[in-house]
Amino acid sequence: MSPIRRPDSWAPYMTWAKHQPPARHDLRGSNLLHCTLEELPGGREALELYAHNDEGYPPLVEAVARRYGVATERVATATGAAGANFLTLGTLIRPGDTVLAEWPGYDPMAGAAHFLGAHVSTFERSWQDGFKVDPDRIAHELTPDTRVILLTNLHNPTGVYTDGSTLEAVAEMASGIGTKVLVDEVYLEAACGVDTVPAATRHEAFVSVNSLTKSFGLAGLRLGWMLADPGTIEGARRVRDVVDGSGAVPSERLGVAAFEHIDTLLARARSILEPAWALVKRFVDDRPELEWVAPAVGSCVAFPRLVGVDDTEPFVEMARVEHGVGVVPGRFFGAPAHFRIAMGGRREVLEVGLEALGAALDRGV
Repeated sequence: MSPIRRPDSWAPYMTWAKHQPPARHDLRGSNLLHCTLEELPGGREALELYAHNDEGYPPLVEAVARRYGVATERVATATGAAGANFLTLGTLIRPGDTVLAEWPGYDPMAGAAHFLGAHVSTFERSWQDGFKVDPDRIAHELTPDTRVILLTNLHNPTGVYTDGSTLEAVAEMASGIGTKVLVDEVYLEAACGVDTVPAATRHEAFVSVNSLTKSFGLAGLRLGWMLADPGTIEGARRVRDVVDGSGAVPSERLGVAAFEHIDTLLARARSILEPAWALVKRFVDDRPELEWVAPAVGSCVAFPRLVGVDDTEPFVEMARVEHGVGVVPGRFFGAPAHFRIAMGGRREVLEVGLEALGAALDRGV
C-alpha cells in the first residue's frame, strides 16, 4: 500500500493545513503553545544579526552535542525538523531509490522523498496492533533497493511511543542491507515515563531529527537538528550548500539561549501537555462514538476513531461549519476513519474546542 499523492501537492496535509478556513476553536495544529521572548531568559540579549555559522553556529552545535552526549561531528543544524528531514533524505537517496515509510504516517516526510525522486512504499502500523511498529512488517517490505526507512517517535498522528528494543531490532535489520532509519523525534522529549534517548545514540543505522518546536514551544525559531554518523552529517552539510546555505543567525543565537534553559522549557511543555492528555482522555472515554489508542502522556496529538464511519471528512467539515471547531481528517495520515486533535495549545481553547466537538457528535454523524 502507498500514500495517495495528488499531482498539485507534494505533501497534501501541509497544503490543506495552510489553506483551511479559520475555526473559532482550532484543534488542528500540532505545535506546543509558543513561548514568548520573556519566557526565554537571555533571549533579548542573544539577538544579533551576524555570526560565523557556515556549518552551523558553533555554540549551537556544541549545545546540541552536549545535550545528547555526542561529538560535534555527529550534529548538523537545519531550518526546523522539516529542513533536517529534507537534508537527510537529500544525503541518502537518489532518483529511483526506494524509501519505506510507516503508514499511517506524517505525509510531508514521504512527500520530501517523492520530491527527491524516490519511490515510496509503505508498511502498516495498524489499529489492531495499537499502531505499534512491527519489525516483521518492515522486514516483509524491505528490498535491496530500500535506502531509508521513515519512522516517527512519538508517532504522528497517534502519539504512540516506540520502545528502544523495537527500534534496535529495526536498526539491526536495516544495517544488514545498508539501509538507514530516519526517526523524526520532535514529540519525544516531552513524553512522560518513557526512555527519550535519541535513536541515533543507540545504533549507527539511525538518523535522529528533532527541533525546538514541538517539545519546547519555540516554533518561530524554525530551528532543527539531526544526529547521525559523521559521514551522513557531512553529506547533510553539503546538501545544505544548495538548499539555504546556512541558518539564520538570530534563530541560532536564540537557540543557544534555549539550550541553556532546555530543562525549564521541557518542564513548561509537560505542565501543558500532561493536563491536556487527561482532559482529552476523559472526553474520549465519555463518548461512545469514539475509540482510540491512547497516546503517550506528553504527546501533542491524539487520533481517535469515529465508530462506524469510514471517512471522517464530512463530520470534520460539519464540526467546523456548524460548531466552529477544527480538527484534521484522518485521510491525510492514511487512516480516514480517524481525526487528529491537537493537545498542545492553550487550556481554554482545548476545553471549549472539546465542548464544541461534543456538540458536533451529539448532532450525529
